[in-house]
Amino acid sequence: MTTFADAPALSGLTVIREPGRPAVVTTPGHHSIEAAAAWLTEHRTAVQAELHRSGAVLLRGLPVHDAAAFATARDALIEQRAGYKEKATPRTDFGEGVFSSTDLPAAQPIRLHNENSYTLDFPGVLLFGCITAPEEGGATTVGDMREALRLLPEGLRARFEKAGWLLVRNYSELAGLPWYTTFATEDRAVAETYCDENTIGYEWADDDSLVTRQRRSAIITHPVTGERVWFNHFAFWNSRTLDPDVREVLEETYGPDGLPFNTYLGDGTRLTDAEVDAVNEVYDRVTVRESWQEGDLMLVDNILCAHGRESFSGDRKILVAMGEPVALADCSPASPASTTVHGE
Repeated sequence: MTTFADAPALSGLTVIREPGRPAVVTTPGHHSIEAAAAWLTEHRTAVQAELHRSGAVLLRGLPVHDAAAFATARDALIEQRAGYKEKATPRTDFGEGVFSSTDLPAAQPIRLHNENSYTLDFPGVLLFGCITAPEEGGATTVGDMREALRLLPEGLRARFEKAGWLLVRNYSELAGLPWYTTFATEDRAVAETYCDENTIGYEWADDDSLVTRQRRSAIITHPVTGERVWFNHFAFWNSRTLDPDVREVLEETYGPDGLPFNTYLGDGTRLTDAEVDAVNEVYDRVTVRESWQEGDLMLVDNILCAHGRESFSGDRKILVAMGEPVALADCSPASPASTTVHGE
């Protein structure tokens, strides 16, 4: 176990770092959220310094028992709120920029991903808070994307650096989310304007369904630390990552090109099972976890770290807020954003 509390930037903050766990800070144990928020504000610079070092920091011992207390803590740690754009998963909105973590079945784990990696601007920081800890499992896993980039097979890394990655979405009321939920409008013209302004190609079908295509860089540079990272949803939404039985049902129902989400190399190439497995193996190697305790907060640098979720049993209530928005253009993307495959 390593503790670090001597550097001026971390004055008054003791950080515990152990293999397989995110950095953990035990707070003084304030009884009121107002006192806790004052402590968080006082130590915000130190927490941010540790966040840039470790990518994720778990703060333990806080009186965060409901959405209102969570929002108060959020405002002490995050200076600017970020919106949740181009929605892809169901969430409960508690107001004031506070959401549930993804509302998916407890038995379904969620693989590591960087939030909104497919948008032209995205939250630089995520804050998770535990209101109810699950009986078993359910950790919000995190993984260092600096290390992931280093571990990627050299050939794959070079291909992604040149071509980027391509996301294709088929919007439906039957699988995934309908387009009017994703774009928060029932007006096709408004959705089209958003796509035009955000470098998203789109095509309407006769049944009012929508297909979008957006190519993004798979590798970017952190605008503060200057470190290059693996930053995308490529493996997360690739059809080869799905459970084979689930993929078979979806492909029989919608066809191989009609899945709610699918990803490709930025030149349109479908990667082989072995190549997708290689990317997922890297995520597995960098994953760390810490079981939730009620009142825990975890601050995640959304560029330096990807996050996910274990399956769980029992009640689980984890809140999330997004902040410190970052423009993709400020992250030295390795390849340009486009509505088409690379080279078209």
